[in-house]
Amino acid sequence: MAQMSSVSRTPVVVVGAGPIGLALAGDLGWRGVPCVLIEKSDGEVFQPKMDMVGIRTMEFCRRWGIATDVENAGYNRDYPQDYAWVSQLHGGYEFGRERFPTVRDEAKPPQSPQKRERCPQNFFDPVLTRFARSTGNVTIRYETEYLGHEERADGVAVRVRDLKTGAEDLIECQYLVGCDGGASSVKQALGITMSGTPALTYTTNAIIECEGLEALHDKEPGYRYIFIGPEGTWSTLVAINGRNWWRFSIVGDGKLVTLTGDEVSAAFHRAVGRDDFSFRIVSVMPWIRRQLVADSYGTARVKIAGDAAHLTSPTGGFGMNMGIQDAVDLGWKLQAMVEGWGGAHLIDTYEFERRPVAIRNVNEATSNLKLMLTPRQNLNQTVFEPGPDGERARKIFGDAYTQMMKREWYTIGIHLGFRYEGSPIIAPDGTPEPDDTVNTYEQTARPGHRAPHVWLAPERSTLDLFGRGFVLVRFDPSIDVAALDDAARARGVPLTVADIGNEEARVLYARKLVLVRPDGHVAWRGDALPKDVETLVDTVRGVYSTASDASSLERAA
Repeated sequence: MAQMSSVSRTPVVVVGAGPIGLALAGDLGWRGVPCVLIEKSDGEVFQPKMDMVGIRTMEFCRRWGIATDVENAGYNRDYPQDYAWVSQLHGGYEFGRERFPTVRDEAKPPQSPQKRERCPQNFFDPVLTRFARSTGNVTIRYETEYLGHEERADGVAVRVRDLKTGAEDLIECQYLVGCDGGASSVKQALGITMSGTPALTYTTNAIIECEGLEALHDKEPGYRYIFIGPEGTWSTLVAINGRNWWRFSIVGDGKLVTLTGDEVSAAFHRAVGRDDFSFRIVSVMPWIRRQLVADSYGTARVKIAGDAAHLTSPTGGFGMNMGIQDAVDLGWKLQAMVEGWGGAHLIDTYEFERRPVAIRNVNEATSNLKLMLTPRQNLNQTVFEPGPDGERARKIFGDAYTQMMKREWYTIGIHLGFRYEGSPIIAPDGTPEPDDTVNTYEQTARPGHRAPHVWLAPERSTLDLFGRGFVLVRFDPSIDVAALDDAARARGVPLTVADIGNEEARVLYARKLVLVRPDGHVAWRGDALPKDVETLVDTVRGVYSTASDASSLERAA
């Protein structure tokens, strides 16, 4: 190992200061766990890769106290959010349109105290950065490169280089997490492979600044346009900030193609349907739509999260939001290990719980992509002809395409319905697993699922009870839970008891006692404490390597 300029120590090192690394660092800091966040770049976002902050992510932002910051980050919340599929904007045909309210006017669904938000990465990252720094426990080192690490039984030695000075430093930590993207250096150092489809399509993204685009064509404004030509679906246009910045994506196929600026410009003129206007290409980024999930999420002390662990087509908006879920699942488990109350197998459950969710979501995203690209197969060319025959063909095609695409537009089940079935730190109650739906979501307090939202008072949700530690929700205050409290305290497990007298919540949670984990998922429920509360506490804190030990809890409840 080369001579180090300095040696420092911290409980956790996170590599990669994109939204996932920032969220993990912020969550750790919010939990009182110091960490160092390493980022190779200067932190500026020139090519925002996401703009939809999903409903579950917004619930986490609410927990962290930054939901209002996300809402006010800069997106024009009064901009129309319609999706439309067209041949061209000016003078072309509109085959169909799905109307959505503006971000400001969209109602919160009954299942959540929040709703999805538009907040592109160049707005979202600064919000997360301020949050992480506000905790007082996060040190962010920009222009610092991860060089490698050495894992030992008691910790990890991380080598980094200051790109401005060239100085190499050693950071001693208990845990290392790679949130450094699809080409993750941490993942490569671990030798982790990925399974799936390496290249679904080769796509070129261009960020385009165009003032007054809406006045250049005869279509109604919209958030996203899908362009369909004689060759089928060939590009999309997304309103990044709801004002003058647009993400223009030229969707290729399985062949690698590198487009020049002139070719991107010509394609944009084609999409708009005219040449007599000016615009500026801010940046161009070729990228590959992938369907990949890591075969392993890491070792005992080194983990990966976000794009390092799973790569997905953006069709559906699952990628970043799935990564934030990774961060929240990992955050409380790292806290438990650093503070000493986590069991020997707790950190292993990160992969057990999150990897199946990744497989589910990337498969759904690929299915959405195939639906979007359906017009490439046997498209009736009559849809581009004027006259009655063309009108009839456009009506048939447009109605069918609109109906088909609804699966991508309405995905509350994907964002809120993921569950941790069979997890070693979940005590099952014997109830059957409900269907895993996409367009709908029915709340349940079944162990392994997200604890349901119910309004307890104006602007006070049951979800506001969860996050810091374990919470025992009690609907019958006459039940003595001192034994569980004593068992948790003896093991250092943070536990509070929340008495709820709300009838709607009582019916929805379906048991008199419901134990909720720090990430907001139900760990156990019953109408009385199990006889062996010590086994319950040891189960949820990861003492056992399999879920079999929890079966006795089900019988005793």
